[in-house]
Amino acid sequence: MSTTLLGRATAAPRTGRPRDRVTLGAGCVVALFVLLAALGPLIAPYDPNAVDPLLVNAGPSGAHLLGTDDTGRDILSRLICGARASLAAPAVVILVSTTLGTLLALTAAWAGGWLDRFVSGALDVVFGFPGLIMAVLAAAVFGAGLTAPIVALSIAYLPLITRVVRSAALKERHLPYVSALQLLGAPTHRIWLRHLLPNLLPLVLVQATIGFGYALLDVAAISFLGLGSQPPDPEWGLMVANGAPSILAGQPQQSLYAGLVILVVVVAFNLLGAGLSRRLLGEDA
Repeated sequence: MSTTLLGRATAAPRTGRPRDRVTLGAGCVVALFVLLAALGPLIAPYDPNAVDPLLVNAGPSGAHLLGTDDTGRDILSRLICGARASLAAPAVVILVSTTLGTLLALTAAWAGGWLDRFVSGALDVVFGFPGLIMAVLAAAVFGAGLTAPIVALSIAYLPLITRVVRSAALKERHLPYVSALQLLGAPTHRIWLRHLLPNLLPLVLVQATIGFGYALLDVAAISFLGLGSQPPDPEWGLMVANGAPSILAGQPQQSLYAGLVILVVVVAFNLLGAGLSRRLLGEDA
């Protein structure tokens, strides 16, 4: 994930119809999967955990559009219902890291001095540890499940948003309007809430959108390794792992479809983030 400053929120947006269509398409894909996460159990054609020994690894049919897995469960239903677990965990990671990172960045940029140097040094240390490795170690120490990996990934993603927001906040901090507000006696929290945060919000939104795709990949990798979601949960990364033994038997549908869904969602978030960057920040991302 790039930690390069994306630009000021007040930059003039650039328009380009082909790019706008790509961004709109990516936004529609993201909205579709968010809708599936919200309504999955209501619209899935079957119970995602219903086993049918007579339909093990069945191919696509009118009854099962994407076929069944190695225990006869409907793959389409598991993909639909798995959207909630697969999107909720990275959403928590991004929400926590973005909120804490933004507050930490504003505090460091505003205070300056030793506090700013301390925060920058601490972020450099955290940035040196790969997030996936931290999540694996956390799961190994505290046991399988998503709680420990979510906490570890939230810490690992903290420098990615903090560095970017801090750089923008430092520029904003020294603009004349901030000095004028201070001379007028405006309290610090009012300057932050009414002026700094609104100007930094587009930047934060772009970074969070792009980061979501990376977080989704990390969470799926944790589940693929057997340290995140546990069977019979219909989580996408776990589905890729569960379908792996059937690939050699010529039945790749479970891993194939789950992997394709992960790929589509990650690409959609990256394209949406790039489009928001162009639209909100005037960047050629």
